[in-house]
Amino acid sequence: MFCALFALGAACLSPAASAAPNAFALSSTAFANGGLMPKVHECTSGGGQDPAKRNESPPLAWSGGPAAAKSYAIVMRDLDNNNLIHWVIYDIPAATASLPQNVQHVYQPPVPAGSRQIYYRGSASLYGYQGPCSPSTVNTYEFVVHALNRASLTNLNSSSSTQTAARAITAASIGTARITGES
Repeated sequence: MFCALFALGAACLSPAASAAPNAFALSSTAFANGGLMPKVHECTSGGGQDPAKRNESPPLAWSGGPAAAKSYAIVMRDLDNNNLIHWVIYDIPAATASLPQNVQHVYQPPVPAGSRQIYYRGSASLYGYQGPCSPSTVNTYEFVVHALNRASLTNLNSSSSTQTAARAITAASIGTARITGES
């Protein structure tokens, strides 16, 4: 009855009830959302001799993921080049909330333990991250972290294509967060 006297009812809400849940968010210490990606994250396959270009994946961190997440996956696309997929890493354990800079270019990188990467078949042939390779234009690259409803995408393997992996990730996704960078 006391609460009915307050038009907004603000006095009746407990702090826990009025607090908004954490939003699922992805960030990088290497660049701000929409900002310029450092050269260290650009590809080395274009034949250029710029020593600053090292094809290292950027450090990424996420927070506020769905409580039901059993694993995570990240898909990186070039939004200005037909959504070309540059990186897929999946089976990232649910307890993991970040990736270090320069995830090793192997199918099963040691960090994060248990994760797997898709083989990039394009201007470079390697497992894992293939950095921006647009020497004459500035393109937008999108990193999307997916919270997945499965601990492992057992239907994927070392021969799966980036498109097959992206479809499997989307099918198992229960939430996403994204960040973009320019290069």
